[in-house]
Amino acid sequence: MSMTSFDAEWAGLKQGTAADAQMRLASAAPDGGGGSGGEDLKSDMAVWKKGSEDVGELVTAIRKALTGFETGQKGAAVTGVESATAQGELYQSWKTYLDGLVGKCTTLQGPMISAGKGQVSNDETLRGDFARMDDTYKDTPATGGNDGGR
Repeated sequence: MSMTSFDAEWAGLKQGTAADAQMRLASAAPDGGGGSGGEDLKSDMAVWKKGSEDVGELVTAIRKALTGFETGQKGAAVTGVESATAQGELYQSWKTYLDGLVGKCTTLQGPMISAGKGQVSNDETLRGDFARMDDTYKDTPATGGNDGGR
């Protein structure tokens, strides 16, 4: 595998991931124009789950690129040539970087799910707290608001 084809494949993977893994605010308008202002901000577990799945897809794409990268490196294992030594060092640098990126993404998936669960749970708790407050502290009717059936 030549570096040109790896570069092209890597650029394609990055572009595809950027297009597929857009994060959206849960209350944003579906047309991408932003929230209307009248909607309540809410947490949506499905959005957090989708984000975690997208990170998992990124891990799969990076691992695929690494496999191709490693296959190409095997063909470049020439000894006694300075450029081959430099290329080997460059390969190892990128492999270390990409392995670390896979680790970060893999580690991020669990906390994304936990954050979603925590935010959804927090929303539900707050909703319940406000409902109990509304039940306990009822507003008084407006003055003159009761027309006595007239």
